[in-house]
Amino acid sequence: MRLLLVEDDPLIAEELAAKLGALGHHCQLAVTGTEAIEAFAEAVFDAIILDRMLPDLTGTGLLSYLREQGPLPPVLMLSALGSSSDKVEGLNAGADDYLAKPYDIGELDARLAALVRRGHQVHGDVISLSIGQLRLDGANHNVRFAAAQRHLNRIEFSLLLFLMRHADRLVTRAMLFEGVWSHSFQPLPNLVDSNISRLRRRLLELGCDPIVTRRGEGYVLLSEQCQ
Repeated sequence: MRLLLVEDDPLIAEELAAKLGALGHHCQLAVTGTEAIEAFAEAVFDAIILDRMLPDLTGTGLLSYLREQGPLPPVLMLSALGSSSDKVEGLNAGADDYLAKPYDIGELDARLAALVRRGHQVHGDVISLSIGQLRLDGANHNVRFAAAQRHLNRIEFSLLLFLMRHADRLVTRAMLFEGVWSHSFQPLPNLVDSNISRLRRRLLELGCDPIVTRRGEGYVLLSEQCQ
């Protein structure tokens, strides 16, 4: 895999790059948010390993900025900040996985492989999916309703794709967690609910409100609300 490694400590970055290189990966290093932005603009990566603490930008701030520029490869946030609230913040910012330091290089490699594999499964075979006037475009992560459209980040896209594929059926939080996020960490409080809320706001901006909350059970995307 070609990886963008964003880590502000050069010694740590070089050591990790060497370990990943021994596993067959190629790493491009960035020690600041600015360097990461420049690298991302100039090259294509299979995944990004992102530290939470950078000298010029926060990791979450950098992630938010990059997601505004267009579709991103999978992002694994790597940080010494390992509390549940830290993980929730990172995942809600749009990271696809979160691994606290210290970590095992074998686990890191396995998580990266799972993220890239899942990204291929989610996006590789989906050009478009439509229910009524609601259309999801996998080529550019856009969602359309009637004449309006919005860009979705990776998590929003994956959530909507899962709900549309299970339209008019109850989707539990456990199903969404398994289908959208990594299997390698346990569910964190409100992770699914907060991301569903953001997705619902995106759809409301389009004039579409198809997601119904079944309290204590999960969610249903109603196809009749997409007409």
